[in-house]
Amino acid sequence: RLQENPFAPQLATHKLRGKLAGSWACSVGYDLRIVFDFVKSASQPEDDILLLEIGTHDEVY
Repeated sequence: RLQENPFAPQLATHKLRGKLAGSWACSVGYDLRIVFDFVKSASQPEDDILLLEIGTHDEVY
């Protein structure tokens, strides 16, 4: 779902602040988070998604 539509309402995607400023996060299930960045792609018009962290809320923040 993240690859198809990173801003799907079910993901609750949001921009991060503080030490992770500039990155984004989304929710997958009750307590699983993905922290990621959008990266410009030379080969396609859409940005790529670079996964930075996957884990529980406490693990990634």
